[in-house]
Amino acid sequence: MLFNSLVFLAVFLPLTLAGYFLLARLRWTTAARGWLTVASLVFYGAWDWRYLPLLLGSIAFNYLIGERILAAGGPGGRRWQAVGILCNLALLGVYKYTDFFIGSANGLLGLGLETWGLILPLGISFFTFTQIAYLVDAQRGEVVRSDPLTYALFVTYFPHLIAGPIIHHRSMIPQFLAVRNFLLSHRNLSIGLTWFILGLAKKMLVADRLAVLSEPAFSQAHQADAATAWIGVVAYTLQLYFDFSGYSDMAIGLGRCLNHDLPLNFASPYQATSISDFWRRWHISLSTFLRDYLYIPLGGNRLGHLRQMGNLLVTMLLGGLWHGAGWTFVMWGGLHGAYLAINHQWRRSGLVLPTAIAWPLTIMAVMVGWVFFRAASFSDASAILAAMCGLGPTTGTGGWPGREILMLAGGCLLAFCCPNTQQIMARFRPTWWWAGISLALLLACAARFGTESPFLYYQF
Repeated sequence: MLFNSLVFLAVFLPLTLAGYFLLARLRWTTAARGWLTVASLVFYGAWDWRYLPLLLGSIAFNYLIGERILAAGGPGGRRWQAVGILCNLALLGVYKYTDFFIGSANGLLGLGLETWGLILPLGISFFTFTQIAYLVDAQRGEVVRSDPLTYALFVTYFPHLIAGPIIHHRSMIPQFLAVRNFLLSHRNLSIGLTWFILGLAKKMLVADRLAVLSEPAFSQAHQADAATAWIGVVAYTLQLYFDFSGYSDMAIGLGRCLNHDLPLNFASPYQATSISDFWRRWHISLSTFLRDYLYIPLGGNRLGHLRQMGNLLVTMLLGGLWHGAGWTFVMWGGLHGAYLAINHQWRRSGLVLPTAIAWPLTIMAVMVGWVFFRAASFSDASAILAAMCGLGPTTGTGGWPGREILMLAGGCLLAFCCPNTQQIMARFRPTWWWAGISLALLLACAARFGTESPFLYYQF
């Protein structure tokens, strides 16, 4: 079930909101949490009900392990934590990386092993990381015991379940229990629906249109000339941002409708003037997770410059592998690890680049990374980068068409110069003017129902 589908907007969302607040009005708060949990499972099961037992099993296992950690404490708790983390990583590894490692072994050693062909369960990376964080914090003594139903709601909460943002138990579980959050708030409902519609517009009116421009370069990488390559890479750079940030905005809006505050996930990342600045603005919930549960435990910047560089590289390599089981994703992570290492060394030198140089340098580095992120293979990525440098075919599929350039210019204006959604919503007032803008955007999106496409981050 897609956020940008008619069945979600016309059936699932109204029924979910109505049932939740009706039960809450009757003071059946446990039943209201149960309703929201069941609705979240229905939302997940609408994709493929066969993976519901996997999700429920993961929830039950991690809840029980968390209870054992809290009860044991000390060395005993650490042993339970190790068991929990290893089992979570094993589950993720089997479904997401088995075929990748088999294929890599076949290529390197000529083994001829058959791949398993497992279908990747939706959202497995997100609900696995969410629960690993819970287990780590349980050992640290930073979680409060919750009942199984509230924990299940925390993991399955439908606004974030499929593609984030990665939510944290310390923020969300108290919100699920707070009495005030069971009361229907017309202000939160209006804010949430407006925020949702802005995200819907980013996805359906901007990202999906840009997809048409990005596809030719990556589907015909070895035939792309300079114009096709540049148009494709710039279009994908914009498409990915509007697609993923649009999803995050919709998730935040849905959470606000239910009186829950989800973490912000984007803060105008393409306005960053360094790679460090970019990662403070892009997929913020993942950046925070990697920092708190990988980079800092590895030693962070506490063990000298060389160790810090190594920690950055390892963190980003694993971050790349988290996104996808492929060497192109590993390359993308490695590039960003190298970027961050160079960025930190440059900052230590005390030299400061003017914004007129720092910003284009940053966005170009990011775009090079996106080529590997999107390309099907190293060969395709190399062909596209060569074409961008003028080393590809002299005659390709397109030239520099005016309509496409105007579309890219409009996307660049929105991403590089305009305020982001949270800055826009900071000025929100429940007025007829806002209602009119929201209705106009919703109608424009409705005209495209039936042509909706999945969000790009659903595959991760």
